[in-house]
Amino acid sequence: MAITAAMVKDLREKTGVGMMDCKKALVESGGDEEKAIAYLREKGLSKAAKKAGRATSEGVVGCFVSADGKTATLAELMCETDFVAKGEEFQAFAADLAEKLAGMDVTSGTAADLPAEMVDVTGLIAKLGENMGVGRFVKTTVDGVVGIYIHSNKKIGVLVALEGTDNATVGKDIAMQVAASNPVCVASDELPQNLLEQEKDIYRKQGLEEGKPAEIVEKIVMGRVNKYYKEVCLLEQPFIKDDKKSIKQYLKETAGGAKVLGFTRLALGEGAPSSNEE
Repeated sequence: MAITAAMVKDLREKTGVGMMDCKKALVESGGDEEKAIAYLREKGLSKAAKKAGRATSEGVVGCFVSADGKTATLAELMCETDFVAKGEEFQAFAADLAEKLAGMDVTSGTAADLPAEMVDVTGLIAKLGENMGVGRFVKTTVDGVVGIYIHSNKKIGVLVALEGTDNATVGKDIAMQVAASNPVCVASDELPQNLLEQEKDIYRKQGLEEGKPAEIVEKIVMGRVNKYYKEVCLLEQPFIKDDKKSIKQYLKETAGGAKVLGFTRLALGEGAPSSNEE
């Protein structure tokens, strides 16, 4: 018996199970809807559908880096509890998704931007007993090396595009820096002007309220701006492994001509990834 799109649609509406699984169930049952429903129940997929409305605030950031170190991806996989997030099968799904993304013509997005079968987690839901879903993903490719770092809890991932070096250790160090300090930009000249002016206004008002003369206030403003650069500009930040040197100095000493082209920091469930990449 031929399985029509209408038959698949009807079964999906009745069970809440994904289109691909509904079609497979109908094929296996010769087009008999009741048998198809029984098939889905046997596989646990109808139970998975019932879990779809439950909140997914836990999960992991899966990662993949190519053998040559020039392409890397991060993929967010959400679930209900940290217990499931720590499981091998759950983490393996996230890692596999990240690897598949590396071969696709994509840079960033969400599950809606990917093929349905690629982000279908109904089987995993049925097996592990929690609602799940694919969240955001990012991909970086560079003619150099992509530094990659995943925090120990697998809830923060960072990609850093480096040019002029193939040193993966340096790349990881810079990515770790971004994970820990969450900079706004790579260099001070990339800092959004409105953000800089906002900070200057704050420092200026503080100086005037302290009763300082106008010319002194401007010197105070510049001093505090330089301090601000060390907080939000990656190259100006103190290196987390040696705070006596800046990231700029660290790069010069360990990877002479290396240049940070950009970075992306993806923290689980925190909205859009913070990114300095074009």
